Amino acid sequence: MKSITYTSEIRVRFNETDPLGIVWHGNYITYFEDGREAFGRSHGISYLDVKANGFATPIVKSSCEHKLPLKYGDIATIETTFVDSPAAKMIFTYKIFNPEGKIVCTGETIQVFTDDNGDLALTAPKFFEDWKRKVGL
Repeated sequence: MKSITYTSEIRVRFNETDPLGIVWHGNYITYFEDGREAFGRSHGISYLDVKANGFATPIVKSSCEHKLPLKYGDIATIETTFVDSPAAKMIFTYKIFNPEGKIVCTGETIQVFTDDNGDLALTAPKFFEDWKRKVGL
């Protein structure tokens, strides 16, 4: 399968950590969203672009594997990869790296398209197919 990747950074904030200064595990899903939003802005497929075309992209599946902790003040790198699929969905994979370049977390999310009425799109919307062609997928 073809894919495209975007790399962004976040700084771990105090409110994202537990009393030991370690990132609470649930915040990694938020970091995935940070990566997805940065990817979308960079590649022209942001949430606002999707909404402007009359669709939403709710997440129907997410997975997260924790390998090492991040700590308060760390600058983490998020590698967000869009994985092409013939189905009417968006698949993203993630790798989060600590300041030393070690993988701290990996994961995946799957999003589907729903129209303004909340109905599931069974085929990929035209704007999405046009976007995929534009970026070479």
